[in-house]
Amino acid sequence: MDKSSLYDSHGWLLAAGALCAAIGFWRAPLSPSSLPTPVVAAQGSGGSNDPDEQETQSLPPIAMAATADSNNRMIAVTGTDITGASILYVIDSVSYQLAVYQAVGGSESSQGIKLIGARRIDLDFRVDGYKDRSQFTYKKLREEFDKQARETAGKTDANANLSADPGN
Repeated sequence: MDKSSLYDSHGWLLAAGALCAAIGFWRAPLSPSSLPTPVVAAQGSGGSNDPDEQETQSLPPIAMAATADSNNRMIAVTGTDITGASILYVIDSVSYQLAVYQAVGGSESSQGIKLIGARRIDLDFRVDGYKDRSQFTYKKLREEFDKQARETAGKTDANANLSADPGN
């Protein structure tokens, strides 16, 4: 199979992998300033017994990154979940399979790779919308584009009839 036809027929899977990476970035804090700062009450400290007086402590920043890569068949996207564990999304663009793995660190006895989930995804891309909170649904957009196409076709037909009329 020609390399360019592979990109044409499976380019949407690369886009899906990029979307997974974008979702990972969106769901994960990108900077230390965006991390939540827990508030810990410091009652009885500092010589004050005022229960409204509180001391704040910040969590150390967590480094998070995601990467993506692909070849003619596989797309791999990595990231970090909210627990700090590494996540790997693997998409097979030929058999339309998705697998998600979690790599766990720590002591030697708890280290390992765990399969989180796997499924075929070929039918997922045939859904017009699922939990779609967009301003316009696919159905409404399709109706609007079809309406505009009919109006444009009607105007083109009317102009063709005028130019064909010998009385003008």
